[in-house]
Formats: sequence, C-alpha cells, structure tokens
Amino acid sequence: MNGTNVSSTILERLAGELSELTPEARKAATYVLENPRDVGVSTVREIAEAANVKPNTVVRMARQVGFEGYEDFRAPFRDAIRKGAADFPDRARWLQDISKSGELGGLYADMVRDVMANIEETFAGISLDKLKLAAEAIWNARRVFTLGVGVNNSVARNFTYLASTGMTEFHAIPRPGSTPVDDLAWADGRDILIAITCKPYRSEVVEAVKIAREQGMVIVALSDSPASPIIRMADHGFVVSVETPQFFPSSVSIIALLETLLSFVIAVASDEIPQRVETFHKRRHQLGLYHREDG
Repeated sequence: MNGTNVSSTILERLAGELSELTPEARKAATYVLENPRDVGVSTVREIAEAANVKPNTVVRMARQVGFEGYEDFRAPFRDAIRKGAADFPDRARWLQDISKSGELGGLYADMVRDVMANIEETFAGISLDKLKLAAEAIWNARRVFTLGVGVNNSVARNFTYLASTGMTEFHAIPRPGSTPVDDLAWADGRDILIAITCKPYRSEVVEAVKIAREQGMVIVALSDSPASPIIRMADHGFVVSVETPQFFPSSVSIIALLETLLSFVIAVASDEIPQRVETFHKRRHQLGLYHREDG
C-alpha cells in the first residue's frame, strides 16, 4: 500500500475517533483532518502551535489512532509527499526539512528541487498543440533519426528503443563507427531528424542539423535556450530546463519530454501500433525474456 493510501486510511481512522477524543486532542485532530498536507512537513511543535494546543496533546492524538508517537504518525504523510500526493508549496517545505538533515541534506534537497523545477519549467513552456504537431510529423515521416552525443547519445537510444516496440523506422545516430552526417547521407524531405544538444552545444550536432535542413529534412530540436542554434533551425523546437547544482546538465526533463512526445506519436498513430506493442511484449513472454517466479 503506498503512502497516499496509508495516509488516507489514517485520516479516516482519525475522523472515526473524533468523538472519543478529549476536547484538546479533538482540536489537534480537526486541524490534521483539515490540513493533512501540513503533517508531512511539520514538527510536532509546529502542528501544536497551528492547532493551538500543547505538543503532548498532538502526541496523545497520534497514540489514539494506534501510533507510538508523532514521528510514526507523520511517516505516511511524508511518503505521500515524496510520491507526489502533495502540492508544490508542500514539496518546498519538505525540501527545506531535508536540507537540515545532515551533511548531504543540502545537496539532496538541491538535486530534488532542480529535478522537479526542470520538469515544471519544461512542460510549462510547451503547449499540447506543439507536441501534437511534432508527433504527427514524426508519425507521417518515412524514417526518424534521433541524434544525441555524449550523455544525450544514451537518451536518443532509449527513445529509439522504446519506439521500436511498435515501429520499425526509428534510428539512433551516430551509429557505432559512423558520424551523424554520414548516417543522414540519404535522408530527404520524407524523413525527420530529432536533435538534442545543450550548452556548450556540440558542433557535430549543430552541423548535422544544418546539413539535414539543407537536405529538406524536418527538424525537431530539444535544447536549453531559445537562442540555441538547433532551435533556430528547427521546424519544431522545444526548450528544456537542465539546471543542476552538479557540473553536468540534467537529463531528466529531456527524457520526460521525449517519453511524452513518443506517447503522442502512438496516440496519433494508426490503430495497429498499440496491437504491435502488445504483440512485441507477448513474444518476449513466450521466449522467456521476462523473469517469472516458479510456483
């Protein structure tokens, strides 16, 4: 049972016990019932102050519904926040709480904060219509080439791998032993290039996009700035947020956007594609590629 379900069960139990509580404990319980998101990010003293009761009263309330103390009571609510059940102001308070928890707490909080912010900022700047137009162009293309070098090479290959469960003409480039421009030698206006690069922009990606455009290919570009050279040359440009406290750019929003784009491609595709994906995985089961517990 996940944290969201557990915390909901606790609230139901607390509501059922309400009439059995002392007047002061009832005040604490009522506050929790009306402000459940506060529990996961607040100390016992903060909850007591907000409910206008003593901390011991909050502890007694937690024990009334079967917990040894407030920390045990709070744990499922913290889990619910981690799993996305809380809104973003609550997540911010949770991150502040983490940042105080030891030597690596600050780094952990900074990393999580940037991951969530990157996703929010990326999707906030992209409309459904833009994604749909790009997905339709990809579906209608003869061949789709996805180009990434460095860390984005694995991102491009992951996108191609997922697409290959239902579609055949998806190709991650550069291929081993090749160069992007060689891989695109025979591509034309019937084909699409999905290109990925962020600051500092990789010259081989910029050059490949330039040549692909000269060959008439449709360009879908993912980069970290509207001023990026590949965004400026793209038919479908998507700006992604890649902030991180580390020395490397974050790949989280790029992966999330590509997964979303692929889901749109499947959504606009012909009815046979979902059936092909199902057949692909059924074949894997038949070949014993998935682990199965005996008995």
